[in-house]
Amino acid sequence: MQERNVISGMLASWLTSFIEFVEPVKWFIVAALCLIIADFKFGIEASKKRGETIRKSRAIRRTVNKMIDYICWILVATSFGAAFGQPFGIPILPAVVLFVIYGCEINSCFNNYFESRGSKFRINIFKWFKNKADIIEPERKKNV
Repeated sequence: MQERNVISGMLASWLTSFIEFVEPVKWFIVAALCLIIADFKFGIEASKKRGETIRKSRAIRRTVNKMIDYICWILVATSFGAAFGQPFGIPILPAVVLFVIYGCEINSCFNNYFESRGSKFRINIFKWFKNKADIIEPERKKNV
């Protein structure tokens, strides 16, 4: 009986620490689920449009693999935030890491969506952010 009390106490303290560790990125977890579902839906539609055979086992395996990948990326980003963000005063470091990862998924979702609708239009959101760099640091005009 005592062993069960020790195990439940240890589990409660570990889970509390884990929840406190992951709490700053809780909305990124929700965003990951939304992106995975959207990519799954539009990926299936794009595969049907290409005339490919959709195998449920492969689709489920790839979706679960993507969920595990996102869990790993969220933990890596949170670890970077704890290791480098807090000591150096960069509280948005986990968000920056996850925005890069989620940018790849957003590209995939949009490209699958347009492909499923029969369009050859391709989107790369990183190019959009690259073009916005002049807003952050405008060029200086030279006096002639």
